[in-house]
Amino acid sequence: MTSPDQRQQMEQLEAKLAAAKQRGAPKPRADEHYSQANMAWRMVIELVAGLGIGFGIGYGLDVLFGTLPIFMVLFVMLGLAAGVKTMLRTAEEIQGKQQAEPAEQDTPHSGKDEGA
Repeated sequence: MTSPDQRQQMEQLEAKLAAAKQRGAPKPRADEHYSQANMAWRMVIELVAGLGIGFGIGYGLDVLFGTLPIFMVLFVMLGLAAGVKTMLRTAEEIQGKQQAEPAEQDTPHSGKDEGA
């Protein structure tokens, strides 16, 4: 049989272990808001980059050929289309990641905590 002194030591040890587990437990993500903001900025930058590149190419061709607004307008529109297409691809990527996270959590664990 165990003496009361040993039981008290075991309870203290269990309390210390529980406190250590709580400290080491995964915390809810505080940076989730920031990652969503980062994705939003990424999409905005993709759109602006497409417009800027289209403007640069169009303006350069207009200066080269001496036709000021024609190529600039054409390539700005193409840059806008490319930026929107890239934004949509990023949105699909984000949506795929968000749908994959709950699916990973719902899958049963293979052999863990069974038959202990």
